[in-house]
Amino acid sequence: MKLFSWNVNGIRSCIAKGFGEFVKNYDPDVLCLQEIKAAISDFDFPLEGYHAYVNPAQKKGYSGTAILSKKEPISVTYGIGMEEHDKEGRIITAEYDDFYLICAYIPNSQRELARLQYRLEFDSCLYAYMEELKKRKPVVLCGDLNVAHKEIDLKNPKTNTRNAGFTIEEREDFSKLLSYGYTDSFRYFYPDKTDIYSWWSYMFKAREKNAGWRIDYFVVSNDLVGRMHDASIHTEVTGSDHCPVSLELE
Repeated sequence: MKLFSWNVNGIRSCIAKGFGEFVKNYDPDVLCLQEIKAAISDFDFPLEGYHAYVNPAQKKGYSGTAILSKKEPISVTYGIGMEEHDKEGRIITAEYDDFYLICAYIPNSQRELARLQYRLEFDSCLYAYMEELKKRKPVVLCGDLNVAHKEIDLKNPKTNTRNAGFTIEEREDFSKLLSYGYTDSFRYFYPDKTDIYSWWSYMFKAREKNAGWRIDYFVVSNDLVGRMHDASIHTEVTGSDHCPVSLELE
């Protein structure tokens, strides 16, 4: 089963930049999208063979997530049941036969860390939600988690230690999630691989210089680790300031 995740930074823009060709060429069984910046009506584009589930933000042109799945899930849940965290459309959960798949767009802590406390509260509520799901079935969390976990996960760690996405608080939060019985799938297969990132700023020719961050993940319940075949970061795919990441499950 080929699972893909991609922060498209605006689905309409991404469609204009070859989104359809990406889907055709990579043929994901499930594709999770973040930062769609769109309403449900914007998903009326030709994409045969997929069921589409969309969770737009209440604010127009902001945030939002979607899941495109060849197989119809048993159930689909929008949000985590908490209005203060659900109004931005950041979470969709699809239930399959033997696992839950959560598509997540974690809040950015923003400049001067103006939203750091909110982001940490969001993390805490999401993790509690995941733990409840895990009592029933294993959980796969994917998406733009807006954190580079280790120094190996970004180009310039020394100059970013108090910037959003690389604060001690955010990194410790991610470690806490893993301690609950989850595995960072890419680092499982490639623990020492350097210079592989999933996001680059549009400024200063960052992608051209590969001055990026690895902030997009597939995080998997430990009891699913034995079914993982490979995890990849598709740096060759353009169309957004992020590139897709994927996980193959047997």
